[in-house]
Amino acid sequence: MDISTRQARRLARRYQREGLAGLISKKRGNASNRRLDETLRATAIALIGAHYSDFGPTLACEKLVELHSMHLSVESTRQLMITAGYWKTRRGGGVCAHPIRERRARFGELIQIDGSPHDWFEGRGERCTLLVFIDDATGKLTQLCFMPTETTLGYMEVLHDHILAHGLPVALYSDKHSIFRINAVDAESCG
Repeated sequence: MDISTRQARRLARRYQREGLAGLISKKRGNASNRRLDETLRATAIALIGAHYSDFGPTLACEKLVELHSMHLSVESTRQLMITAGYWKTRRGGGVCAHPIRERRARFGELIQIDGSPHDWFEGRGERCTLLVFIDDATGKLTQLCFMPTETTLGYMEVLHDHILAHGLPVALYSDKHSIFRINAVDAESCG
């Protein structure tokens, strides 16, 4: 409960005396002792509205201290500005960097491919990479194969087995691994 032994004994005595109602805080429903004075709130809102309505809460707070000797926390200033309608909260963080993609409708439309290098045999064999093909629509593993390393040739071998077992996929989806990209320098050296 993260309270002291003394506090626990005091709560136990209150529970015996008053029942469950004794465990509820006596301050419940009352205004906080730390709230701002109403005249200070009204003055701050009036000053912000007259001079700083287009400022952010931090700058408005600094100006209230600097020019009006009104010492409020940035959070109190922000809450006052929200209440008065001078500041809008930013919920949700805007545009999602990685939006959730809908799954494909039918088996074989999209196959996700990836490799996982690991000590799969726990020292009883060589380290290797597990190449995995997963159908996007069903989430079913369509091909698994251990290869010495993650290479384009290894993926082509596994793709061959996938085509024989399940037919030609419409599309493959992979991470941005370098084996799937042709570097401009590599292309010049090859040709």
